[in-house]
Amino acid sequence: MQLIKISNTCLHLHLQTDMQQPLKFNLQDQTLWLSPESCLYWEEGSSLIVSDIHFGKSGHFRKEGIGIPQGVFKEDLQRLVAQIQFFKPKQLLVVGDFFHSKMNSEIMLFEKWRRDLSALPIHLVRGNNDILENKWYSENKIEVHEQELKLSHFNFVHEMTIDQALPANGYYFSGHIHPGISIQGLGKQSLRFPCFYFSETHAILPAFGRFTGLHAIKPKKKDKVFAIVNKNLIAIN
Repeated sequence: MQLIKISNTCLHLHLQTDMQQPLKFNLQDQTLWLSPESCLYWEEGSSLIVSDIHFGKSGHFRKEGIGIPQGVFKEDLQRLVAQIQFFKPKQLLVVGDFFHSKMNSEIMLFEKWRRDLSALPIHLVRGNNDILENKWYSENKIEVHEQELKLSHFNFVHEMTIDQALPANGYYFSGHIHPGISIQGLGKQSLRFPCFYFSETHAILPAFGRFTGLHAIKPKKKDKVFAIVNKNLIAIN
């Protein structure tokens, strides 16, 4: 498997010193900016798109007696805030698994954050772990879409497989599987990294949350894959 460094094409905006420059990617006559922070910005739709944040997951494990530090949640929340401040989207689209399990202390911290950013519209395509009560989503100004969200050029669902047959109309975005790509180096050693996956019909987004696993994908010849390696994007051919 060959590694190709991305070009120097970048969004000419002022970045914080600890943030990497996003990569411009044209898809279906639309402009996407892929971020090494495991999200993307859809320029024409003025939308920040993320998947599988799993807020509250570390709190859920702590309730079960497993000592996962709360810093995991706080870091993910800070990363999301940084991406919102950088791209300045008109809306946030979450392609499933915004949250993980039921109410806990981390969900209550999210509520405070949501009050501070209450003007930002949030759309959630419900994932298998988004099991909070509907009333809670409404109170926190999160519009929930049970199966699919259709916008001008793209459709958004939570779960999809690489080989899944799709309707002829529209291009699909999904999450759920936390895609990872294995990169082999010298000596037959290999490492697996999170990635963006684009086929001719659909895309699978990397998990935004750091406290998640990876599912190995096997891209086809025409597919486009961008691995996230040490906060850098690397195109895989």
